[in-house]
Amino acid sequence: MDNSKVQEIVEKQVLTVAKAVEDKLDEEITALDRLDMDDIEALRERRLQQMKKMAEKRNRWISLGHGEYSEIPVEKDFFSIVKASDRVVCHFYRDNWPCKVMDKHLSILAKKHIETRFVKIHAEKSPFLAERLKIVVLPTLALIKNAKVDDYVVGFDELGGTDEFSTEELEERLAKAQVIFFEGESSSYLSKSGAQTRRSVRQSTNPDSSDSE
Repeated sequence: MDNSKVQEIVEKQVLTVAKAVEDKLDEEITALDRLDMDDIEALRERRLQQMKKMAEKRNRWISLGHGEYSEIPVEKDFFSIVKASDRVVCHFYRDNWPCKVMDKHLSILAKKHIETRFVKIHAEKSPFLAERLKIVVLPTLALIKNAKVDDYVVGFDELGGTDEFSTEELEERLAKAQVIFFEGESSSYLSKSGAQTRRSVRQSTNPDSSDSE
């Protein structure tokens, strides 16, 4: 067999192998492309489900009065409000300047943090509740999670001791108590949160009293 014939056979074999390798690579590329599309579709579907759930949550929150800062007109309504929402900030107030300052900041935060219900109640017109939760200094914020008072912000002592504190300072304090979701919070900041005495708003210290009255 002459050299030209041998070279021809070798070239055919090389071409055959090259074609087989090329076909195999094409198959793998197609498989990868298909996998990527499936992954993208799965991620898209997951994202759509998350958006749907978030929209449902948002609609539920709005139906419960989230997104606005409102007054509890009757003392007994407090209990149904804190049981309906997972997170509630309740401002115990009287008609004075410090409480009006707190109102201003809470009105802003209510619109920003729709995940939390922001309400106010006149302490002097709610003697049973004020005594039950041991409200003495006004303004006092009761920070309520899962129908239990988890923490308090009493007066302005934790806000610089002045009525000139910023909305952001109050926002950070509420985030520290984890009663709002705050993008700027840090784990180290939250870890400094001291354990507070929890008082249940479901159970009265007076066994003869009732939540509905």
